[in-house]
Order: sequence, then C-alpha cells, then structure tokens
Amino acid sequence: MLPVLPDLRLDLPAPDVGRPVEVATLLADRTRAGILALLRGGPHCVCELAAALGERQNNVSNHLARLRQAGLVRAVRGSVDSRRVYYERDEEACRAALATLAGLLR
Repeated sequence: MLPVLPDLRLDLPAPDVGRPVEVATLLADRTRAGILALLRGGPHCVCELAAALGERQNNVSNHLARLRQAGLVRAVRGSVDSRRVYYERDEEACRAALATLAGLLR
C-alpha cells in the first residue's frame, strides 16, 4: 500500500538562511578552521599558528583578519613582550556561531 502524501504546498515561505550560510562559509576554509582549533588551547601569535599549520605568516594574518571581522577571535598584546600580538578565541561568539549552525540543522 502506498503512503498518503499531502497536497502540494506551493506557498511555503522561503527560510532566512543568510547568517548560517555566512558562518558555514567562514568556517569551511581549512586554515580558518585550523586556527580556531588551535586557539581552543589558548592564545597564540601568528608565527606559532603559521608554524603549526604549515602556512606563511601573511596568509595566516589574512585569515585571522577574516575571523576578527566576524568577531570569532580577538587580538591581545603580550604581557611580557608588548610588541607581539596574540590571538584568542571569543568563546561567546564561537558559541553563538555554533548555535546559528545548529538552528539550521535541527
């Protein structure tokens, strides 16, 4: 016996998926995902991140700029050497990004 299917619903409203797509696009890059994973363990400078990821420092800096613009990471000056900039995750912003993606996939 075939299941009874509902009538066609051609008036469904289009969902607003703009923000989840933005977050997914940002995180879909291997280098940016790697940076966020490394920063989970605490702050790191560009040279440390570049060495761990096998990337050039200027490439990592460009990716950090995108993550900073999105609010997922922030820059802090080192307490011992104030010339060096360290990057850390904004955990609240990361939780919000995760919630954005989860809202789409629930």
